[in-house]
Amino acid sequence: LVFTINGGQRSERFVASRSIDSMLMAFRPRSVAVRAKAFHTTVAALKPSAPAIFKDTEDATGCIPQVPKQSAGQPKKATKQLPSRSVKGPSFKIPSPHDLGLHHVLKPFRPLINPLVDTLAKRRLNKAVNIADLRMCAKKRSHKMVFDYLDSGADDEIILRRAKDAYSELEMHYHVLAGLQPPLDLSTKIFGQDVSLPFFGCPTAGNRMFHTEGESAAAKAAEYHGTMYGLSSLATTGIEEIAAMHTGPKVFQLYVWKDRGLVQDVIKKAKAGGFNALALTADFTWYGNRERDIRNGFTIPPNYSAKQIYQAIKAPAWTWDFISNDPYSYACINTEVPADSLAAFVNSQINPAFNWEDAEWLMKEWGGPAALKGVVRPDDAKKALEVGFSTIWVSNHGARQLETSPATIDVLPSIRDAVGPNVEIILDGGVQRGTDIAKALALGADSVGVGKPYLYGLAAGGTPGVIKALDILRVELDRAMGLLGVGTVDELKRRGHELIKRRGASAHAYSMNDSYSRPNGY
Repeated sequence: LVFTINGGQRSERFVASRSIDSMLMAFRPRSVAVRAKAFHTTVAALKPSAPAIFKDTEDATGCIPQVPKQSAGQPKKATKQLPSRSVKGPSFKIPSPHDLGLHHVLKPFRPLINPLVDTLAKRRLNKAVNIADLRMCAKKRSHKMVFDYLDSGADDEIILRRAKDAYSELEMHYHVLAGLQPPLDLSTKIFGQDVSLPFFGCPTAGNRMFHTEGESAAAKAAEYHGTMYGLSSLATTGIEEIAAMHTGPKVFQLYVWKDRGLVQDVIKKAKAGGFNALALTADFTWYGNRERDIRNGFTIPPNYSAKQIYQAIKAPAWTWDFISNDPYSYACINTEVPADSLAAFVNSQINPAFNWEDAEWLMKEWGGPAALKGVVRPDDAKKALEVGFSTIWVSNHGARQLETSPATIDVLPSIRDAVGPNVEIILDGGVQRGTDIAKALALGADSVGVGKPYLYGLAAGGTPGVIKALDILRVELDRAMGLLGVGTVDELKRRGHELIKRRGASAHAYSMNDSYSRPNGY
């Protein structure tokens, strides 16, 4: 167990509540604390005024707890620390259940216990009819800090709300009597590869945090639906395992790392694993401020404070999954090191100084289809093409980085105009409905990535949950296209400008230059 012990003066409120933190405070020598190091733990003598330990996380899409990189006794180096969102007091570490090997004892009982703890979760999943329902299923099954990590955005979460609301400002001006015969053709190409659906699950890190099946569930669901799968370089399932589960098109996501040798090694593994495309995440050079994580005391792995234990008791299915399975690691980098230790190494690799020259070097090393992910400006889109990217990925990192960044659906048309009709564009951000996907395709996207929707399904019920999430979006997209009067994805892209209009004061609020409005009775 890992108990967080707050430094400084003792709080009467904690003493009165008899929390584990306050009880341990009475027995803690004021001069001793434990500092986490990259690959081992060191006990160091500290003064009462010793600096607090920083624990932090990246995103859904990369789970990076930030920990001190220097142990006691080493000379201090003038290194620039990455900004942190969460500050904890000195921690007293005793063996966790995984350290003690409890999961080896519990694992044989999984066939017996799983049906018991998952009964209610399965019932809720079966009743879910849309992504909002899956979100509530995920919330009820998950530990609070895990769900809030998945569900949250940056700062006041203004752009998180705007990203969704922006789709509601777009009206669908449908044709009638189109003479269509179901089923409609939802097939298209992504990175030049044939797929059955024009949308896919975005690469997101640490999927086993949400459900023990993790990335395996998402890969199986993508294979089931015949669409592309995206794997994060901070995944908790290895490249070889994913390659065995998903035989279709795959994109490997990479962060802006310092060590070029490490980058070369990882992309070599991706090529060997059958990944036909690369996506460089360019909008994660600084940490977004996710305040729900700070309030919840989010750490990887969870600290065993009274608060976290209480929340774990309230989520028995998630907790049983966590304690009865092997601890997860960042499998694409080093399968031998647990996620909490390797995180310090990954932290040291994130490179805020990564620039266009570095991106150009990466393109030469990869030598295949590649997307720059995190673009919201037309000038950046054109620059990306100049340095060798074949695809522009319009994204604001799930509204988890820069607060009040633009909604991606709002900037999509300007980026399409800037790069022309023949450059592939992928869009993600704010998608909750099949109608949202239809609007994105109509306004210039060639395909659409979804993150939270399929992760809600994963957290709600593993592989069946992800399959259901993608199926909900498939059915909704099929219905939207049918009612719009378009029979194929290509037709939707070609005629999109006349089908999707931004909501105005009335139907007459169209530009005089719009060739669709006046001739068609508006």
